Amino acid sequence: MSETPGQSIAPVRAVAINGPLLHRRGQPDREPYVSVVVPIFNEVDNIEALLAELMAAMERTGRSHELICVDDGSTDGSFELLRAAHARDPRVIAVRFRRNFGQTPAIAAGFDRARGEWVITIDADLQNDPADIPRMLARAEEGYDVVSGRRVQRKDALLSRKLPSRVANWLIGRITGVALHDYGCSLKVYHRDVVKNVKLYGELHRFVPAVASSLGIRWTEMAVNHRARTAGVSKYTGFFRTVSRTMKVALDLMTVRFLLTYSTRPAHVFGGLGVLTGGLGVAIGLYLTVEKLVWGHELADRPLLMLAVLLVVVGVQLVSLGLIGEFVVRTYHESQRKPIYMVREVLADDDALADGADGSQRV
Repeated sequence: MSETPGQSIAPVRAVAINGPLLHRRGQPDREPYVSVVVPIFNEVDNIEALLAELMAAMERTGRSHELICVDDGSTDGSFELLRAAHARDPRVIAVRFRRNFGQTPAIAAGFDRARGEWVITIDADLQNDPADIPRMLARAEEGYDVVSGRRVQRKDALLSRKLPSRVANWLIGRITGVALHDYGCSLKVYHRDVVKNVKLYGELHRFVPAVASSLGIRWTEMAVNHRARTAGVSKYTGFFRTVSRTMKVALDLMTVRFLLTYSTRPAHVFGGLGVLTGGLGVAIGLYLTVEKLVWGHELADRPLLMLAVLLVVVGVQLVSLGLIGEFVVRTYHESQRKPIYMVREVLADDDALADGADGSQRV
């Protein structure tokens, strides 16, 4: 938009629409060329510096822009700083969740509201450098759908962060076929066609390039600056949090693999498992039948008989339940447009409050 920080603006009016409180400003303008999505959770010490750096970086691009800051249920006063920033500059859009839903829902909320031709994601902890945005955007405009940052000199601990990240990146690349060197880097540039056609659940925000590869995207990587955290507290410290995060990533990686390979032909994977399990059960059953008919062995007290039955029956049942459950979840979220987050409050202009952009349903 054309307003500049500190410019006098029209009074804000609050309108409640199906739950979330939407603050309108009444100065419609053309859609921005770039939308920057920033998930925020308890980063009160970093917000002002982050917004200043982001605005400076975006001004250097010479492109119209908006900053979509999604407060993921912060309890440290982060949203009050966002409220003040919005009052100074309406290009700062603040979305506030009712509670902490997680980074993926926060990014999904930003994607839902993004109006730009290009959508940029960046963390709020100031470890990603906003100064990298202009050259990443310029690279994207060369014809790429995704430009992913690669932290070549990470300022993180080797054993707890760097080494697990390298193993995970190698594994994700082998499984998905999209061999990014740094899936964990939040600084990425997406074309709007990517973010508007990818549904995010679980912890899938880090897998967006891999999931979008099924759309036939062009992607590339660029080396970006990585800075040590100087304020606030990391949300991923501690052994148990690291283990929990690793388990979630592993499970989501299985989901991504399924979506990329079998989402349109699930019978190939589930049918294959069913044939393998049932075939093994039938083979054991045939062996026991030969024992009974040829050698006259009694089968009533043979545990192997029960194993054969279990392999055929229980295996098929579990696979069938998994297939049904996967599609029930996807139907729940996509066909009925059920949100994976709940917005408490939105600060934005009239033109940014498009129907349904806040994640709620209009009736």
